[in-house]
Amino acid sequence: MPTTTSPKVFPDAKTALEGLTFDGMTVMSGGFGLCGIPENLIAALRDSGASGLTVISNNAGVDGFGLGQLLTTRQIRRMISSYVGENKEFERQYLAGELELEFNPQGTLAERIRAGGAGIPGFYTATGVGTIVADGKEIKEFNGRQYVLETGLVADLSIIKAWKGDARGNLVFRKTARNFNPMMATAGKVCVAEVEEIVPVGSLDPDNIHTPGIYVDRIVQATFEKRIEQRTVRTKESI
Repeated sequence: MPTTTSPKVFPDAKTALEGLTFDGMTVMSGGFGLCGIPENLIAALRDSGASGLTVISNNAGVDGFGLGQLLTTRQIRRMISSYVGENKEFERQYLAGELELEFNPQGTLAERIRAGGAGIPGFYTATGVGTIVADGKEIKEFNGRQYVLETGLVADLSIIKAWKGDARGNLVFRKTARNFNPMMATAGKVCVAEVEEIVPVGSLDPDNIHTPGIYVDRIVQATFEKRIEQRTVRTKESI
């Protein structure tokens, strides 16, 4: 019979991270802005007290929410990101020299994560050549064009968010909440996923599974606040 129980299923985010966190670890955190972020696992990571973290994420959330919580508690030592413009505390810590930052073009960041998950140690890309992004990196010419060597990324822990999952860890993402989550699932030594619903094994269409359960070590069903990062509305007069 279909089942929603397995050793991979945990009752809450705190329990799902037990034994996985430690000072100085590298964490990949899925999401784009506030879309598709593992908000419960981020809060549990905050509560774990792990410090000196290197966090790989497209951005750092907003003040007081998402990864912004870990900035408030000063648990992040270094960010590997693409865009951090929505977080004033991030800006303050960086400009004060309290936070290390490695900027990546967004496509390069995505490919570095994908490469890490595929076991590819490095790759060449034309993006960033001739800019500070290429400083200190190997440059090589292919067919008359210069390319910069970028390295694959691997984390001690990946925390991701999906729409649905089953007890074996098979995951389905919904629309743009898919973003960085699937590739981060492959690039963590351990992957913990939070989902909106755990469904019985066998109920997911195999053709529609985005991340196979072999990549997911732990899964938890949670509720989500789903904040909107920026709300833009028309005035009544413009309608």
